[in-house]
This record gives sequence, C-alpha cells and structure tokens, in this order.
Amino acid sequence: MRIKHLDADDVDIFRRIRLEALNREPQAFASTAADWERLSAEEWRARLIANAVFVAFDSDEPVGIMGLMRERASRLAHRGTIIMVYVCDEARGSGVARQLLAQLTDHARSAGIRLLELVVRADNPTAIRFYERAGFYKIGHVPGGMLDGDREVDEFLMARHIDGRAPPIETLQGATR
Repeated sequence: MRIKHLDADDVDIFRRIRLEALNREPQAFASTAADWERLSAEEWRARLIANAVFVAFDSDEPVGIMGLMRERASRLAHRGTIIMVYVCDEARGSGVARQLLAQLTDHARSAGIRLLELVVRADNPTAIRFYERAGFYKIGHVPGGMLDGDREVDEFLMARHIDGRAPPIETLQGATR
C-alpha cells in the first residue's frame, strides 16, 4: 500500500476516487456526485490544490482518499478539517484509513496545524470508533445536521490536538446518545 499526496497534475486520480466515493457511499458526504460531476476541469484542479489530498493505492489502483482543509483566517490557521474520507469496500479493515490519517496528520503538523477537526454522522459507529481510537474526542452534537433525502441525521463534531497536548478531561456530555 502506498499513500500519495496529490498535486495539480493528479486531477484525473482525484476525480476518479472522489466520484467513486460519492457514488458508492452517497449518504456519507455533504456533497453529491451530481454536485461534483458538473465541475469543469479547472474547478476540479482548483479544489485539489486548495486542500491537501491524500490517496491510498493498491498497486496502481486508488482505494482510499482523505483531505485536509486548512482554516484561512490568521487566528484560525492552526486548525484543519478532515474532509472527503473514503476507503473502498475491498480495502476496509486493512489499515488504509489509519495510514491515510497518519500521513495527513504528519503533513498537518509540518504545516503548523495544531488541531484537527472533523464531522461524522452520529449513525456511523464504525467511523466514530475509528476516530476515537485515533485520539479524537467529541466536541459537539448537531441535531439534524445533515439531510439524507428528507430525513435529518445527527452529526458529531470531533477534534484532536496534534501538538502533543493531552485531550481535555471533560468532553461533550451526552454526545454518545
């Protein structure tokens, strides 16, 4: 398994794995495949270079993706949000997500990011457990934060300091509902 930090020349790889993720796991993302399919080549490239995007490969086949969106405001630039997380069915349970997260975390740390944040559906216990094992803790609960068709789905906000700081003793009370 190899992880690659994509650059501007990797738009085709980015497009392929991002559309696969949106088509195979549509409920997992805020965006839809239709949102992305209508993007021009320039818009795909702009989205790729605006964020750090890591892709896992098995041989030459992309099998997972994870992105990092850094806050732009100077007083928030120490924070980054994990986005676009996806691992194909065949690679789940193989450590791909852990490798992607490790690479993304190393990159974030070297870029001066101290705090990683993410949003996860409250009805996705597998993802929640993965992030908790990686040191993330719940910092918020958004009732009905995402629409899945007409159904509102709760979301959890999670965070992890990556600057060696210990997590807070108190985390969100009642977040595990």
